[in-house]
Amino acid sequence: MDKSLVRPRSLVREAAALRAGVPTPAVHVDRLCARIDQLDPLIHAFVPEPGRADRLQAEARALAARHPDPAQAPPLYGVAVGIKDIVHVDGLPTHGGSVLPPGVLAGPQATVVDRLRAAGALVAGKTVTAEFAGSAPGRTRNPHRPEHTPGGSSSGSAAAVAAGLVPLAIGTQTIGSVVRPAAYCGVVGFRPTFGRIPTAGVIPNAPSFDTVGLFTADLAGAALAAPLLCDDWDRAAGPGDGATGGVWAGGAPVLGVPVGPYLDRAGPEARQAFDRQLALLAARGLTVRRLDLLPDFDELERQAQTVNRFEIAASHTDWFARFGELYRPETSASIRHGRTVDPADHAAALRARTAFRERLAERRERAGVDLLLAPSATGPAPLGLDSTGSAVMSLPWSFAGLPALSLPAGVTAAGLPLGLQVVGEAGADERLLALAAVLERVLDGA
Repeated sequence: MDKSLVRPRSLVREAAALRAGVPTPAVHVDRLCARIDQLDPLIHAFVPEPGRADRLQAEARALAARHPDPAQAPPLYGVAVGIKDIVHVDGLPTHGGSVLPPGVLAGPQATVVDRLRAAGALVAGKTVTAEFAGSAPGRTRNPHRPEHTPGGSSSGSAAAVAAGLVPLAIGTQTIGSVVRPAAYCGVVGFRPTFGRIPTAGVIPNAPSFDTVGLFTADLAGAALAAPLLCDDWDRAAGPGDGATGGVWAGGAPVLGVPVGPYLDRAGPEARQAFDRQLALLAARGLTVRRLDLLPDFDELERQAQTVNRFEIAASHTDWFARFGELYRPETSASIRHGRTVDPADHAAALRARTAFRERLAERRERAGVDLLLAPSATGPAPLGLDSTGSAVMSLPWSFAGLPALSLPAGVTAAGLPLGLQVVGEAGADERLLALAAVLERVLDGA
């Protein structure tokens, strides 16, 4: 591992320093652009932007003029954020990882960017995405091992946080596009409950799945950003100081492990690490219950693919008709597959999803489980840049629209990160972050 490429920075500490006035936004921008100039040619996390430094300096001066007293400034005052290149940002083009003609994909600024800018953040730039948030990889490399994939489709966002280019980046997840790259790059990736962060201003992939999420170096950073981006955040139910010594103040959270064909999809390195993590959590006094939640996982996977392929074809009807020859083979194949899906099969798969969501909630409640745990990915980041890896470990939770996050959870013998996936209840994102802090403490102390 080239450790010079792995230097994640704390969002909490950076935001506090900027609001204390050290450094000023202008000095911060100078340092930011120097880091990007030095490291990004090695990992390609950002979409190239001529004049980035001039743009950011102008925005930093305007921000400082609006907030002459940094201590009274918004919580993300001066913080630089990476934005996945399917998310519209005023003043920056959107390419969606494609070679479609400039301007074709243009649209109004995304709600999530509105909220970031209202919180005082500066947009460092667009981060590289797989084409249209699908499976055709971008140029980004994994900072831990540049010859390995960073995952996808939010590849640039995960790599930018892992390399310390920015302390916060925005991604999206249709199936596994936040949780998986977070695990591969050794950072925290948080995918809220479906719909909790508006998708207005985001190029759709499969609207029944698409969810805006975020990457940070640690859980404290996610806890700082989430209330600013999610609708109707209940701060009283969110992370606080209640977790001590690995036990939550309201009682130790009960952990559920979905055994069976789903968990069998994890490869040997992921499974062995997961077993060690479960043993460690149990040794710290947490209850671990093994549950047969997904006995029909193959059918669930088929239903999810039916919805995904049908909807990506619908999302790209106009663009593909006009520019289909410019699409990459992987994306074209998904769209062409989606065109063959009968609308009645799509509707049936959506009904099956509703039934699955209700059945899962009932089984969790009956078992008294607070959190579900699983590997974040089938293993460490695969060698090569021709694939973004398998998203299958995120599939059931994305299908159900549940909030999930990936916590860094050790490394393989080869020095590649692994992640622990933590899944909450629908709408209970605040509780997920609060309880996940218990697990982070245990894992960090191992």
